[in-house]
This record gives sequence, structure tokens and C-alpha cells, in this order.
Amino acid sequence: MPGLLARYDALIASGELRADSDQRVAAERLARLQDELEAPPPPPGLFGKLFGKPPAPEPRGVYLWGGVGRGKSMLMDLFVETLGIERKRRVHFHAFMLELDRHLTEARKAEQRDPLLHVAQAMAQEVRCLAFDEMVVNNTADAAIMGRFFTALMEAGTVVVTTSNRPPRDLYKDGLNRSLFLPFIDLVTREMDVLSLNGPVDYRLDRIGGLAMWHSPIGEAATEQVREAFFRLTDFAPEDAANVPTGALDLGGGRTLHVPKSLKGVGVFSFKKLCAENRGAADYLAIARAFHTVILVGIPRMGPENRNEAIRFTKLIDALYEHRVKLFVTAAALPEELYQAGDGAFEFERTVSRLNEMQSEDYMALGHGVED
Repeated sequence: MPGLLARYDALIASGELRADSDQRVAAERLARLQDELEAPPPPPGLFGKLFGKPPAPEPRGVYLWGGVGRGKSMLMDLFVETLGIERKRRVHFHAFMLELDRHLTEARKAEQRDPLLHVAQAMAQEVRCLAFDEMVVNNTADAAIMGRFFTALMEAGTVVVTTSNRPPRDLYKDGLNRSLFLPFIDLVTREMDVLSLNGPVDYRLDRIGGLAMWHSPIGEAATEQVREAFFRLTDFAPEDAANVPTGALDLGGGRTLHVPKSLKGVGVFSFKKLCAENRGAADYLAIARAFHTVILVGIPRMGPENRNEAIRFTKLIDALYEHRVKLFVTAAALPEELYQAGDGAFEFERTVSRLNEMQSEDYMALGHGVED
């Protein structure tokens, strides 16, 4: 099987990828990690100790971060596919944390003395290299255990490779009880090589080229268009649509928001869930921080009787716009026709302006997050 660098160079030669210096540095680092993981173990026994090479230090993991569309998932694909060991696993970070929670529950029921250490050591026996897509921490419970769990996992011999949209210091930023999460940040900076893939080119735009963002009226054709956007942005196989991961977003105060489809920073929501229920600006801010792209389905026409829904929708769009979140929608009408009469209809014109701007190429080219 061709190695990672050979595959990467072949993709550039074929025109499927463009030459990118930051990507090249990351690819070379991942290729070195492959060599380290694939190296044969030292010979056993006294003879090996006397005449063999001294054991090499444990390989350092890699934390690869950068903006949306910079090729992080593509490099992770190449790394895992060309890694020549059996004990490797790639998993979306959110799915892994849900799995970890189940294992910890089982260990507690079995009355293990230290459930977290027990699960980490058992997992290390099965996985030599653990690869995560899109590490993002929105849950207080996850933040509290990650430092100790991953320390135990790495000490037991598992090498971690992960991608993220944020540098380690920005993970769980402004989160509740963030001090509990700081040991994990220290672990990453101490035990992993942190690489930035945060250049100006957003290759995601190539993936969604030709796809409109606003789809009306609501119906099968509109739904199919936003489904296509989701699959292009997440690299998820359309034929496996029934198994798209769900998510749970921590809203603070012990509240969580169920995300019907959540993968690689793309979240799918219904208008009814976000705007027909009692929500405030803080909820929309949490969504805007957690997702670089939001797919919002089922936006209705609104009238005087929908004043509250219109106000919430305005707050949602404000949060998404200010954080430069990309928005795909299915709606009953064009932005100008959504809320033409009712309390606050005049003020709604600003929302209409923002919705139209969010469909522009200039807006799409912006990186996710509040501008410094």
C-alpha cells in the first residue's frame, strides 16, 4: 500500500488537491508518526537487552487544528488508511465520549476501584493509535474527566491523533468550571505536537460550489438540497444517512440541546426546536460557537401571531451572523417574505439584510468565529 506522502503527492499530481505548504508540513509529521508506530518492537529477553537497540521513546501524538475547509479530515483519512498496524481506530470525538460514558457506567456497576483508570487501561490493550475527528468540548462532564482519562490512556501506550477547529488553549473557552479542563490542555501541550493548519484557503468552498443556501418552498426538492450540503461538508456517505451521529450541546445551567444530526462542526436543527420553544440569546450563542455551519429546516411564514418566534429567529440570526456561521435553510418563502406584518416587522428588515448577506461569496469566505 502506498504511504501517506505518496498518496498525498499523487492527489496533487492528479489535480484533486492543490499544493499547500501547511498541509505538506502536517502530512510529513503524520508520516513520521506512521513510521514510529509501524517500527518493530525491540527483541525480547536478555539477549535483546544486551545486543538489541535501546527501546525508542513512545511516539508523540499529533493535535492538528485549523479553520474549516483546510484539509484536516482529508489528512486524517490518509493517515488512518495508510497506517500499517491493526490496532488503530478512527472515531468522531462526540461519539467516543458517549461510548466512554457507557464504559464508565459499566465499570461503576462492576464496582471497579477506579473506573476511569480501568476503562483507560482496557482500551489501551485494544487500540494502539486512536484518531479523532473534530475535537470540541461543550459538555461540563466531559471537560471534568478528560485530563485524567487521556493521561491514563497515553501512559498505557495509546497514541492520540486529533483534529480540531481550535487551538488547545481555546477548547471549552468560557465553559462552566473550565479550571477542571485545564489539566487536559496541559496534557496536550506537553505530550502532543500541536500543528496549525490555519492558512487562508478554505477548500470547503470547492465542495459546496454550485449549491444555493436558501431553499424555498419547503418540500422534497429543498430537503434534498440541504441533505446534499450536509454530506459534502462532512464527507459522510449518503447511503449511510440513517446512521448520521446525533449530538447534545451543553447550554449551561444543567441544560442540553439535542442536535438531531451533528458531525464535523455541522449541526442540523428545526425552526420549531430553536424558535418555537422558549430560548434566549445565550442558547443561540452556544450554537454559534459550537458549529461552523447550521442547517435550519422548516422556517415558516410568520405573522402577528408569531411575534415571539420572529423575535427568537432574529436573535438566532444575529448570533450566527456575528460568529460568521454558514447557514443553509429550507423555508416557506424568501427572506423578504418571512415576516411582513406584526410587531417588530420593521426591525426584522435588518434580519432580512443579514440573511441575504450570508448567502454571498464574501460571507462564505469568512472564517468561523467572532472577528478579533
